[in-house]
Amino acid sequence: AVREGKAMALRPGRDAKILIVGCGIAGIGAAQRLIEHGFSNVRVIEATSRSGGRIKTGRLGKSVRSGGPAGNIVEVGANWIHGPSQDNPVFRLACRYQLLDKESMSEENQSVDIGGHPPFIPNWFSSSGRKLDSEVMGPAFELFMTLLGKCQEFHDSGEEPLPSVGEFLKKEVLRLANEEWKEEDQATKDLRLALLSTLLKIECCVSGTHTMDEVGLGAFGMYKTLPGLDCTFPGGYDGLIDHMMNELPKNIVLYNKPVKCIHWNNTYKQSSSKGRTCPVTVECVNGETYEADHVIVTIPLGYMKKHQDTLLRPPLPLHKLHSVQRMGFGTNNKIFLEFEKPFWDEDCELIYLIWEDEPTPVDVVSDVKMAWIKKLFGFTVLKPTERFGHVLCGWIAGHESEYMETLTEFEVMQAVTQLLRRFTGNPTIAPKKLLRSQWFHEPYTCGAYTYVAKGCSGYDIDNLAEPLPPPGLNLQ
Repeated sequence: AVREGKAMALRPGRDAKILIVGCGIAGIGAAQRLIEHGFSNVRVIEATSRSGGRIKTGRLGKSVRSGGPAGNIVEVGANWIHGPSQDNPVFRLACRYQLLDKESMSEENQSVDIGGHPPFIPNWFSSSGRKLDSEVMGPAFELFMTLLGKCQEFHDSGEEPLPSVGEFLKKEVLRLANEEWKEEDQATKDLRLALLSTLLKIECCVSGTHTMDEVGLGAFGMYKTLPGLDCTFPGGYDGLIDHMMNELPKNIVLYNKPVKCIHWNNTYKQSSSKGRTCPVTVECVNGETYEADHVIVTIPLGYMKKHQDTLLRPPLPLHKLHSVQRMGFGTNNKIFLEFEKPFWDEDCELIYLIWEDEPTPVDVVSDVKMAWIKKLFGFTVLKPTERFGHVLCGWIAGHESEYMETLTEFEVMQAVTQLLRRFTGNPTIAPKKLLRSQWFHEPYTCGAYTYVAKGCSGYDIDNLAEPLPPPGLNLQ
């Protein structure tokens, strides 16, 4: 946020002129709160033609129910409400607007504590075309989850035995596997270790990082999970945006106005028509300017990283700039596939793909162009089938995901079809339709979401949240 300085000519109190940059859920939420508290001079500037930012509901294929409008919705962006309970503001809004089913809003659902990892019913497939047994793979999953829990404890204890989550997991996994599975035959051990690579790739998607070697171990436990069994919006996540927007005054948002520069601390020397200069001026790419007493900046960190040298004048103070640089921001994408009939079990919720040539835990591929598909850890099954039909959502993070975005839809379809035929041993599998996200190449997003990188701490998050000008800055 960019706020006023005492020496500047400001409108008093609720008459203050406030601009919000970005019409994602953060920008909409800020506008909503300001309007609720009596501020009437509020505008939102949005670079694109739509509201919602990284909440983006799309459509795939035909509705299963005849005439059912929500039968084929897919979430290109935000997918779940993680921890749907009363401490979660998104859940409270969804309940207020009656956007969830009764089960998701039930007291029972809100009290389930899953520790951030929903208990999906799995199918396991290997690269030699075999369906694997849960009894064989289960111990590897349990070992990994135990170690992941340990990673989250270091934040509270103040320890950091290694710089990154990836380094810690890879080291401890091998040590414990040798101890706990020494009675197992080599083939079983290799399969379990290969699953650990798949689980590392899942964590890359959860954190939105290229590799878990870039995620700070000491800060990993800062992310606190709320109770509640993760749930989705039956009518699409964008229903939340629609309801929030409906509560705002009409024409509050200026669309298709990419911001070139935010001039703060009274540095934009151009008098307003009333002879009064506001302390902040937002300059758009098309040359238009908007004056304000306060500006709230709600843009993705990925965009800030890419444009940190030009977005603000004067530039960000060094402590803020360093926090922008230290914090992690990576890519996570989805690949939706629709099938005529399922190849997975009826109760299956998550399909794991296990590469048998990865007996040492890895979460990156050696050749992105030739082997990007190996970073795709598997698929979640869209449920219920009555609403979605037979649809899978593949997940892929990192540089491999960014490379996938540069391929044609036909090339991606070819790659995932070959992948599924190899892992199932079924040469006739053929997805009917494909839809993928491309968040890295979205010009005003530049990736998926933020993570706490190596060398980061809560101090960096506080720095980003601190308003400008900071206390003690000499104001003009």
